[in-house]
Amino acid sequence: MDAAADDHELAADLAGTAGRLLLDVRDEVGFADARALKDAGDLRSHEYLMAALAERCPGDAVLSEEGRSAAAGKRTGGGERAPTRNTADAERLTADRVWIIDPLDGTREFSEEGRRDWAVHVALWRRDPSGGGRLAAGAVALPAQGLILRTDATGGASLVRADAGDPDPVTAGSRRARGVLPREVPLHVPAPDAGKLRVAVSRTRPPEFVQRMADQIDLDVEMVPIGSAGAKISAVLLGEVDAYVHAGGQYEWDSAAPAAVALAAGAHASRVDGAALEYNREDPRLPDILVCHPLSASTLLTGIGSVSGALP
Repeated sequence: MDAAADDHELAADLAGTAGRLLLDVRDEVGFADARALKDAGDLRSHEYLMAALAERCPGDAVLSEEGRSAAAGKRTGGGERAPTRNTADAERLTADRVWIIDPLDGTREFSEEGRRDWAVHVALWRRDPSGGGRLAAGAVALPAQGLILRTDATGGASLVRADAGDPDPVTAGSRRARGVLPREVPLHVPAPDAGKLRVAVSRTRPPEFVQRMADQIDLDVEMVPIGSAGAKISAVLLGEVDAYVHAGGQYEWDSAAPAAVALAAGAHASRVDGAALEYNREDPRLPDILVCHPLSASTLLTGIGSVSGALP
């Protein structure tokens, strides 16, 4: 297996293992104290991912929601690993390889009993010879659903049945059928039904901008509340919804891994003005995103453009 293939395998392995640890935290801590559960999950997943990257990718930089940025595997003169928090951003901005991770995407959903719409994100950004860079690998684990959506060395994406979670996950590429998955199947974003569009929206913030956009397009639009960003984008790729439109503020770790998988699965993924998503920037804020089937992109971008003055 070459190095590039190893990166895809590593992203999936790290996301899946962190997801299993988070399921353990749910069992151990329980749901009586939501803040305690959220904090325990964040910490355990972050510490695992940082330690694993330090061991398996020494020298690679890391940008994480928990700890903002860090250098995996960097050691002090005394041989001890340097702290994983508060490393200067300048270090990752000059690195050739940067892992962008969200140890627990959807802390609210994670801390609510019975909710399955939370995720773990692991993505690799790699510098190009030109000096720019791109997302080179990514994986999104949906631990409570028993699924991992990942990139692969062929340039495509796969849906993997994880070892833990829902014993009856959504069948890849199917919009309605449910059944037992093979261990791994190719993942391709499904085309929307004619005349209809299901849009994933926030559970907790009124989707005023999305509703205004929906009023501008000649389609029957249904708003579908879903938890974390990773769960929303995964829902697009699994055919549970047709699009995810967000303009309320996010950071690179919220979308890097899901965007990597979405692009590999043949989806359109961009800023809401159609500009390319860019990662490993000095300012990690990435406030908006559109993910959908390419057939829907023009309609959605036109609708968004018509209400751009209403963007948050």
